[in-house]
Amino acid sequence: MQELKGSFVALVTPMKSNGEIDFPALKQLVDWHIESGTHGIVSVGTTGESSTLNFNDHVKVLEKTINYIDNKIVAIAGTGANSTDEAIELSKAATLIGYEFALSVTPYYNKPSQQGLEAHFIKIADSADIKNILYNVPSRTACDLKPATVNKLIHHENIVGIKEAVDDPKRYKVLIEMAKNSSKSFYVLSGDDPTFFDFMKSGGDGVISVAANIIPSQVANIAITLLGGNHKDAEEVNQRYKKLFELLFIESNPIPVKWMLKKMLKIDNGIRLPLTTLQKKNHASIEDEMLKLDLL
Repeated sequence: MQELKGSFVALVTPMKSNGEIDFPALKQLVDWHIESGTHGIVSVGTTGESSTLNFNDHVKVLEKTINYIDNKIVAIAGTGANSTDEAIELSKAATLIGYEFALSVTPYYNKPSQQGLEAHFIKIADSADIKNILYNVPSRTACDLKPATVNKLIHHENIVGIKEAVDDPKRYKVLIEMAKNSSKSFYVLSGDDPTFFDFMKSGGDGVISVAANIIPSQVANIAITLLGGNHKDAEEVNQRYKKLFELLFIESNPIPVKWMLKKMLKIDNGIRLPLTTLQKKNHASIEDEMLKLDLL
């Protein structure tokens, strides 16, 4: 199994202005991340607009992305759904395409119990020979995967990590300690750019980052420096980008990050409804920060 340490970009799905997927732009983004030192790519996660892609589009993006990666860095397939059966279908499709890892978000909207979450993830893990990374982001799903439930799932051979997007040091320290005491490899990754420095400083293995779409080499540098134990140097770099991390969530992700990438001439302005492009009232603050950071 490949190691899940460092910076993993939650990659956008580039689209043309009519919403059609822009595969040449996708290839250019993948190449840029490989050149920039990104350690892995998450394809069609939340930032990749998994909720607005139909099944065929979803699978096609997964297929193209892993082909573009060409075994140069880690490839992770976004396969989460609020229907257990749909999540299994996506996991099986990702397995056939050749992914080693799948990122599976907690079921959104239907608000299952902890018992339901445990059963959901075990059934997915039993269904396909792919290594699952749990993804907990209650701010978006209205559903919180508790550490006690993670502790029940950690022993499954096909569950190998968690992306934790709760800004609670007590929470992620419990998960990190749980991973250390596990009888097998279990990776604990931050899913929150504004706090990933503290998360990794506490012993986390890495970050699945939205900001890495914009500053891939810098996020990779912070992660590697932290893993090497040099907290002071990592903090200096992290401090420079703190405002950018916050601006990335001034509207619902991936609205701001796609607007920034358009300004950087990396992608077109396509985004699928019900998401829309960045509101004009937020243009100036983001553009000013990008200019300040020499991103434009």
